[in-house]
Amino acid sequence: MSEEVGMMLVYDDPSDQRSMSLDETSSTEDSPNGTHLSLELTNETTTPYIGQRFPTHDAAYELYTEFAKRNGFSIRRHRTEGKDGVGKGLTRRYFVCHRAGNTPAKASSENKPQRNRKSSRCGCQAYMRISKSCELGGVAEWRITGFANHHNHDLLEANQVRFLPAYRTITESDKNRILMFAKTGISVQQMMRLLELEKCVEPGYLPFTEKDVRNLLQSFRKVDPEDESVDLLRMCRSIKDKDPSFKFEFTLDGNGRLENIAWSYASSVQSYEIFGDAVVFDTTHRLTAFDMPLGIWVGMNNYGMPCFFGCVLLREENLRSFSWALKAFTTFMNGKAPQTILTDQNMCLKDAIGMEMPTTKHALCIWLIVAKFPSWFNAVLGERYNDWKTEFYRLYNLETIDDFELGWRDMVNSFGLHTNRHIASLYALRNLWALPFLRSHFFAGMTTPSHSKSINAFIQRFLSAQTRLAHFLEQVAVAVDFKDQAGEQQTMQQNIQNISLKTGAPMESHASSVLTPFAFSKLQEQLVMAAHYASYQMDGGDFLVRHHTKLEGGRKVYWAPREGIISCSCHQFEFSGILCRHALRVLSTGNCFQIPERYLLLRWRRISLPPGGRQPQTAPRSDQTDRVQLLQSMVTSLVAESAKSKERMDFATEQVSIILSRVREQPVSNLGLRELSSTHRSLA
Repeated sequence: MSEEVGMMLVYDDPSDQRSMSLDETSSTEDSPNGTHLSLELTNETTTPYIGQRFPTHDAAYELYTEFAKRNGFSIRRHRTEGKDGVGKGLTRRYFVCHRAGNTPAKASSENKPQRNRKSSRCGCQAYMRISKSCELGGVAEWRITGFANHHNHDLLEANQVRFLPAYRTITESDKNRILMFAKTGISVQQMMRLLELEKCVEPGYLPFTEKDVRNLLQSFRKVDPEDESVDLLRMCRSIKDKDPSFKFEFTLDGNGRLENIAWSYASSVQSYEIFGDAVVFDTTHRLTAFDMPLGIWVGMNNYGMPCFFGCVLLREENLRSFSWALKAFTTFMNGKAPQTILTDQNMCLKDAIGMEMPTTKHALCIWLIVAKFPSWFNAVLGERYNDWKTEFYRLYNLETIDDFELGWRDMVNSFGLHTNRHIASLYALRNLWALPFLRSHFFAGMTTPSHSKSINAFIQRFLSAQTRLAHFLEQVAVAVDFKDQAGEQQTMQQNIQNISLKTGAPMESHASSVLTPFAFSKLQEQLVMAAHYASYQMDGGDFLVRHHTKLEGGRKVYWAPREGIISCSCHQFEFSGILCRHALRVLSTGNCFQIPERYLLLRWRRISLPPGGRQPQTAPRSDQTDRVQLLQSMVTSLVAESAKSKERMDFATEQVSIILSRVREQPVSNLGLRELSSTHRSLA
């Protein structure tokens, strides 16, 4: 604390007849944004004194500002006498401590709640008064005619004074950087860290705070909504002129104002051609700066990563708006509706999907439901909340509807939830979220919590720093491009990793050459578990498959080898697109060395999207391809068997060397080389 606290340091010029009164309210001038600083003084500042002269009143203000900063307080402009252009013009100015005066009491209103905001003003009497005088020749100058440096409050230390609003400034160059960062969608906290690194300052030592940055961004949002709409539509048209494959639709209300707008990109339409079988339509977010609901269409690609399909901004969340959004999306995707769609518990959206996508299976995102559980059940269940949640997840993951119905009744009785309205609502909608009701529909694995986290992280990338409405379009484009690049990198990393075969079965080797590493890992889990199951052929040709430790139960598997058809009562393939352990066990028992083609879905294969949105075609299978894959399977089995002992390894090495020498002696035709090259490309 400064030694000057409690000291009286007052100077007054007797020639200046008016004395200072901080309580006078006539002709006051308070800076609306606190104190505007000019820190360009080059001469060392000293304590102000009576008679000190300045060419302008701004020069006097800058000196007092520097003095205040060195002594632990800040100042503001308080009162003026005279007015520029009237009579003698501006003749006197008062600068005071930022804690001068007292906050006037606001008239209370019963209808409008008052904000309990604290004020820093405490009636401090520190001030500096300057007056204008004209010397002979008519040259005006300003001089100090009053000065008091007595403060009735503690003064701040040097490392604290920088937090005063008067000394927190954002330069034009920093403003431009911040706005550029905002367009990329990074958070304010990340902006601060980047600027600290650029300026080589310690964390927290920038000349402004996170609050200042948020206020700056907010100031750019306070614009005319109609102008914002015009800018957004102008930007969409500009993008469309440059990229004809960019798609957007919009509606205007009766007053010609923007009501709804949706858009999508060429890469999104291309991705949807293959990965649009299962879609999440997330409508739980809002652009708070513009008070508009936001909808995002997202899916999952063959490498298990989110892919963006489209975006929509709505004026209202009602049946009419959602119906329009779904129509626009279907139009973007060339009239193709998804097989399944996951949404929040919005009944208007549920009705809209029933109208606009009658062939699409609608389900509710379980992670959006579970997120509401703490507010719904924590207070009701108390210490039993975690036990109830464990039981809920058990019921959610059951395989049969009968088991679910029985378990739900027991859960309600056990936890005394007969009259709970949330339990009643969940049960009424059970066919939209409980897996026993959904297993016969394809969801590409998007019902898992891990996938929900990746989708939410993607959406938050362009929600974290909203600026202008037109800029939001840029933020989405940047986020989509970033996600595409990140996806390409992850795809490359998956592809260059060595795939470890765990069973040595020919089916495993075959699948590893066709499926992406992500999809193969899911199938491999089932292959490993299949070894723990036994299969029994029943009357009628079906198979009963059960775990080797079980004496009852099991799954029924239907297999028609000639038609290449296999199905299981667990419906895992229908639900995820990956064959289950029960079906794989039957295939293995039936000496099947390759998984039937129809059960290696195109959406899980090693494919890349071609330009122009055309659906990629897999290379036509040939006899050469089949023989190469069979040979690969035999080699895999050979290595697995040989590794079981030193004697086997020595024998295999010797025999393979002999076979390799004989193969090299065989003639090679040009046709064979071309076929082999084509085969390698198709397998890659």
